[in-house]
Parts: sequence; C-alpha cells; structure tokens
Amino acid sequence: MVPVDGVQIPYRRARKTCDEGEDGVALNSYAMVVLLMFCGVLIRRTGRFPEGTAQVLNLFALYLSLPALVVLKARELGISREVLLPALVPWALLIALAALVLVASRASGWSKEVEGCLMLTAPLGNTSFLGVPMVRAFLGEGAIPYALVYDQIGSFLALATYGSLVLALYGPGEGRPTLRSVLEKVLTFPPFLALTLSLSTRSLELPSILRESLSALALTLVPVVMVAVGYGLTLRMERSYLRPMAIGLSLKMFLSPLLALAICLALGVKGEAARVSVMEAAMPPMVSAGALASLAGLSPRLSSAMVGLGIPLSFATLPLVHRVASHFL
Repeated sequence: MVPVDGVQIPYRRARKTCDEGEDGVALNSYAMVVLLMFCGVLIRRTGRFPEGTAQVLNLFALYLSLPALVVLKARELGISREVLLPALVPWALLIALAALVLVASRASGWSKEVEGCLMLTAPLGNTSFLGVPMVRAFLGEGAIPYALVYDQIGSFLALATYGSLVLALYGPGEGRPTLRSVLEKVLTFPPFLALTLSLSTRSLELPSILRESLSALALTLVPVVMVAVGYGLTLRMERSYLRPMAIGLSLKMFLSPLLALAICLALGVKGEAARVSVMEAAMPPMVSAGALASLAGLSPRLSSAMVGLGIPLSFATLPLVHRVASHFL
C-alpha cells in the first residue's frame, strides 16, 4: 500500500497511475516532435525557402543549440557505473553490427560500394539531432545527460574514428584521412568542445545571464532540428537496394536495441542510464554517416534511402522500444 493524496492504494495500482501520467507526457512530447517534422515537410512544399534551408538549420543546431544543451546538462553528470554504461554500449554495438554487415555482405554478394555504405549507416545512429529530442520526449529532462554521453563519447567519436577508417578502406584513394585529421575533427567538433568545457568547469557556478542565455538556445534544439529533418526528408530508392536497405535498417533499428537491452541485463544495470542506452541504440541511421557515404560515392541513393526511410520508420518503432525498455529496465 502507498499513500496518494492521503488515500492508501495498492502499490501496483499506484505504479500504474504514475506510469500512465508519464506516458501521457511522453505522448504529448512525441506528438510535438512529429508535428514539427511535418512543419518542415510543409514549408519545403511551399517553395518559399531556399534549397539549403535544412543545412542552415542543422548548422545552427550544431554550433549553438546542441553545445548550449551540452554545457548545461553535462554539468549534472556524476562518475558512476551508470554513466559508464551509455559510454560503452555504442562501442559494443558498433563492433557487433559492423561484423554482421560483413557477414550479410559476403552471403549476399554485395558490391564494395553497398558494403561500405552499410558499414557506415547501419552501426552509426542519429543519437544527437534525433536522439536527444526523443530521449527528452520519452524519458524526460533528467535523462538528457546520459544521452549526451552516449552521443559524444559513443556515436561522435565512432564517426570520427571508425567512420574515417571505413572511408579509407572503401572510399576513393584520394584525400584519405590521417591520424592528425581525425584528431582535428574530434577536438574542433562544437558539441565535444562544449562537453570538455562543461566538465572542466562543473565546480564553478554559471552567471545567471549566461545560464539564461544557454537555456534559451538549448530550447531551440528540438524545433530547429525536427523542422530541418522534415525539410530534408526523402524516400527515394531503387529496387536493387531493397534487400540491403531492409537488412541495414533491421540491424540498426530492431537488432541494435535488443542487443543493448541484452548488454544492460547481462551487466545487471537498470534504471535511467540503461533505458537511455536502449533508446539511443534504436535511433535510425545517422544523417552525417549517410552524407559521408554519399560524398565518398558509396551508393549515394542507398545511403539517402537508409536515412530518409529510417527517420519516419523510427516514429513507429521508438514507442515500442520505449515500452520494452521500461518493462525490463
């Protein structure tokens, strides 16, 4: 029995009431995210915005909105076993999914270009621009620091290191990345700089005017990013890409969260950090990874289809993943 407004009710009933309240908040936030995405689709159809609108919005989020959020939220992190989990899970998934892509490629006889495309887009998820808003929608503000750890120490470092290796192995021979160029990407990436700054100054109190300014910028992340996603959404694909695309999306959006759940259960870690790790693992292919694949000539249409179909598909899969993660973790 637990007291609720002075009335004793059974624990299960009380828990159900709380869960229903949380689900209602998550549903409203989720509906807002979907609505913002469709706003992006609509403004593109008006023809009144320039072609580079999505890129400009993404740059605004990359250089202002996301770093502001990182500075505010990373200060809340404490050193614990729970913090290590979202830092380690993306690397474990990267190894597993890359190996599975190679197995599928050998079994299916894919070309080098298709294999290289899926080596980038299947293991790397959209854990920043889409992941942070979705974690906020489903798990609340308190879960954002864990999402930032997953994204910055996991996905971003993987893109800079593993992504550069894939481009070196599968891309054109010219302009292959060097150790110096990889380090420069890591050390000059705005959200990573913000993470370093936030953690190194966490003992200092931020001036109120700075905190308010950062909070205002951080609030722009969700609307700016989701409008950009809707504006740049494309579902173009060819028949020859249906099989590799289906396998790639299945690995990224279905198997990946199941593997993350298995890792959490195997380590005996439950709670917010574990649920964030599973949710982030379920995110669709990373937009930047798809862009890199296209720029390197690794099946550009397949990479566009992976990103373009993965995003709307995630609006159906993420609520299911959230349900499963909440039940087990």
